[in-house]
Amino acid sequence: MEISPEIKPQFEAFIHDLQDRICSGLEAADGKARFRQDTWDRPGGGGGRTRVITGGLVLEKGGVNVSTVHGELPKPLQQHFGVQAAWFHACGLSLVIHPENPHVPTVHANWRYFELYDNPERTRAIDCWFGGGADLTPYYLYPEDAVHFHCTLADACAPHGADLYPRYKKACDEYFYNHHRGEGRGVGGLFFDYLRPAPGHTAAQWYDFVTSTANVFLDAYVPIMMRRKAMTSTEAQRFWQELRRGRYVEFNLIHDRGTLFGLKTHGRTESILMSLPPRVRWEYDHVPGTGTPEAHLVEVLRQPVDWLG
Repeated sequence: MEISPEIKPQFEAFIHDLQDRICSGLEAADGKARFRQDTWDRPGGGGGRTRVITGGLVLEKGGVNVSTVHGELPKPLQQHFGVQAAWFHACGLSLVIHPENPHVPTVHANWRYFELYDNPERTRAIDCWFGGGADLTPYYLYPEDAVHFHCTLADACAPHGADLYPRYKKACDEYFYNHHRGEGRGVGGLFFDYLRPAPGHTAAQWYDFVTSTANVFLDAYVPIMMRRKAMTSTEAQRFWQELRRGRYVEFNLIHDRGTLFGLKTHGRTESILMSLPPRVRWEYDHVPGTGTPEAHLVEVLRQPVDWLG
């Protein structure tokens, strides 16, 4: 496997610039709140730049975080990757935005790069890959919003291969699925992992693909946010939003690989759990009324939808 030494610093510079651009775009769309920044160091190597926004006109809570961490791979992850005495370097941007208005969907995205080494100085890379994606979690389903989100991501994928959007859309539907509930977390988007250099796909080509999908994030989400942010909502709709946020929390704490990786590698807990919404509700055996918008959302989430069709 040919591992380019330029990719790591190039991607690190990209995600720091992307963090600036996304935070500026979200602040402008919200019109009131500003991101607070914390820089932190990771015991064992590396650190990050966490930015959190709260109390906005639209954004109840959100975070856009960059991390660059390195060190010895913990034993459970050595076993997972089938290696011994391995060291790693991981860098990426992760974001979650929780609007207050139930008509505005939650959005999650991350883009990351990982290198694995056989020496503690991290001078001999033995493996590398990209991962990431973006997905949308509405509380009330507006099909045109899902179509816009998916079309924007599909257009970003298209120059890099006609098979990439359908492949990673399917992977997203499969990954962001609460199996214990029998429903998707949301209406999906893209999910990809372990994008390694291989014949036909160099590391530079994967870099171009991943950064292309990251560069359209604001185009995919902000128009939806602007379209819905002035809609009026009721306490009953807010109640439903908090119930659905409970499903979001369940996925992150039970299934999400990124959350588990961060906690197992001694990442900053506050930054890792930044993804959790501020107000969440669980009600025993709650079933939405037949024929309601709430019931329609749950029914749609039972099976993946071809939003481009």
